Amino acid sequence: MSAFIQSLSFSFSITGPIFVVLALGAYLNRIHLINDNFVEVGTKLVFNITLPALLFLSISQTSISHSANVSLVVFGLIATLLVYFLLELMARFLVAAREDRGVVVQGGFRSNLAIIGLAYCVNAYGDNGLITASLYLGLVTILYNILAVITLSRSLNRDGGLTATFRGIVRNPLIVSIVAALLFAALDWRLPALVQHSGEYFAQLTLPLALLCTGASLNFKALRADYRGALISTVCKLLLVPMLLITAGIALGFRGVELGVLALMSSAPTAAASYVMVRAMGGNATLAANIIVLTTLGSLLTTSFIMFLLRSFGLV
Repeated sequence: MSAFIQSLSFSFSITGPIFVVLALGAYLNRIHLINDNFVEVGTKLVFNITLPALLFLSISQTSISHSANVSLVVFGLIATLLVYFLLELMARFLVAAREDRGVVVQGGFRSNLAIIGLAYCVNAYGDNGLITASLYLGLVTILYNILAVITLSRSLNRDGGLTATFRGIVRNPLIVSIVAALLFAALDWRLPALVQHSGEYFAQLTLPLALLCTGASLNFKALRADYRGALISTVCKLLLVPMLLITAGIALGFRGVELGVLALMSSAPTAAASYVMVRAMGGNATLAANIIVLTTLGSLLTTSFIMFLLRSFGLV
C-alpha cells in the first residue's frame, strides 16, 4: 500500500502545481484581474525573452557530451515523423471535411513542449529533467513547425508559404537560443556573472507567467462547436501518441529520467501555437481552440495516470 501511495503522490506532484496555476490564470481572467491584453503581452514576453533565456542558461552551462542523450533525441524525431504519417492516414478516413484534417493532425502530434511539457519535467526531475527536456525540446520543436506547415498547407490546398515559414523558423527566438546555447556548451564558454544572474531573473519568470497566460486563454465556450474533430485529435494526443512512444521507448531500453521525459513530453497537451498558425493560414481556428482546451484539461489526468503506472512498475 505504501508503494501505491508513493506512486500516486509522485504522479500528482508533477501535474498538481500545473493545475493550480492554470486554474488561477482562468480565475484571474474571469474576475478581470488579468485580461486579453495581459495574456497577449505576457505570451510575447515568454516567447521572445524569458523562455529563450531559460533554455539558453539550462543548455549552455551543461556538458553536452555527459548529459545529452542523443538516442532519446533521435528517437523523438523518428517517432514524431512516424506518428505524423499515421495521423495523416487516420484523418483521411475519420475526418470528413478535408480542410479540417490538417488541424486535427497538428493537434494530435504537436505537444506543448516549451511550456507544459517543460513544467512537467521540472516538477518531476528538477534541473536534470530541465536539461534533458531542453535538448529534446529544441530539435523536436523544429520538426513540429515543419510538419505543421505541411499538413495545414495540404488540407487547405495551399502550395506556397514554405519559404516564409523556413525563414520564420530560422528567426524563431527559441531556436536561436538553443543553437547559441549548444555552441556555448560545445566550446565550454561561460557567461559573465552579471549577465548570467540577470538572465536567471528572466528565466525564473517563464513557467509561472506562461502557465497563467495559458489558463487565462482557455475558452470553454468554444467546446460547443466542432466537437467530433476535436475529440478525435484529443484521443490521439493524450492516449494514442503517448502509448505508442512510451511502449517503443520501453522496448528500446529507455528507463529513469529519459523514459520519464519521453512520457511527459509525449503526454503534454497540444501547443497553443497551433491555434495561432491555423488562424494565420485561414483554417478552422475554432476547432484548433477546442483541441487545445480539451487536451490541456485532459492532460492533467492522463499524465498523472501514465506516470503513476510507470512509477508503479519501477520504470521512472
